[in-house]
Amino acid sequence: MIKILFICHGNICRSPMAEYVMKDKVQKHGLADCFFIDSAATSTEEIGNGVHRGTRKKLKEMKIPCGDHRARQMKRADYEAYDYLIGMDSFNIRNMQRIVGKDSEGKIQRLLDFGKAPRDIADPWYTGNFDETYEDVEEGCEALLAYVIKHHLS
Repeated sequence: MIKILFICHGNICRSPMAEYVMKDKVQKHGLADCFFIDSAATSTEEIGNGVHRGTRKKLKEMKIPCGDHRARQMKRADYEAYDYLIGMDSFNIRNMQRIVGKDSEGKIQRLLDFGKAPRDIADPWYTGNFDETYEDVEEGCEALLAYVIKHHLS
């Protein structure tokens, strides 16, 4: 089983969006039994809060189911529990490295590092642009899924 943890600052916008987009993709590929997918925050600001209304609205628009996710903070133990720890931006990556220490297995990466144009995914909490965030998350999840299929499931 491939275990993926998506991480952003508060775990209410980008990382749960990536979690649900990826769950939808693996379901549609008939691979749901091959994956465990979750999300977490680097901060404690939103712990226990649900998915942001902008993320919920965008996922509903795209007909992607959104569960009853509650924000949680990433823990050091997540490094051993997951195969991939996927941050949304460079700031997330720095904070993830502070939490887990040395990334000796190369598990920590930005989501869009798997795509053709590596870059950060802007935080819609600040930009208000959930459409742009969704497009970036969709691109990143598609590329990550292709990478995992090629390297682990073929």
